[in-house]
Amino acid sequence: MKRQIFAAVAAMMPLTAFAHDGVSVENAYVRSSNPKTAGAFMVLDNHRETACTLVGASSDAAKRVELHTNLETDGVMKMMKVEEGFPVEAQSTRALARGGDHVMMMGVTQPLSDGDVVNLTLDFGDCGTIEVEAPVDNQRSPEEAAMPVEKDDADHSGH
Repeated sequence: MKRQIFAAVAAMMPLTAFAHDGVSVENAYVRSSNPKTAGAFMVLDNHRETACTLVGASSDAAKRVELHTNLETDGVMKMMKVEEGFPVEAQSTRALARGGDHVMMMGVTQPLSDGDVVNLTLDFGDCGTIEVEAPVDNQRSPEEAAMPVEKDDADHSGH
């Protein structure tokens, strides 16, 4: 009888209650400046008590998906693959934004137009994976791009 009651209560609990135990993604979008490449940008919000690292990503919208960053070398901005991933400290956020860290999609399988949705799988290693649906927004300005969300250290009620 106790198992049945527990199962009934668990089934009625909203799924969002479990989001506080992992990493969530906010404000995700994709921008494609040409028919063969695209970048995905978002805010990673780690609700866990331990650090998590985004170690990889995949998408059926591109032949190859890598983690990239932009660095200035001798006065020139260069995009570079990031092998070690993007750490997200415990109880903190990390923005993947234009001009910085981002998910790079190469060999895009079809042109991406505003309003299309790109499915991404983000791999956080020991912290698990997250499925993300990111709308294509080629018109979004850098000012409107993914920015860290202000949050109270103890209050996650807005999630």
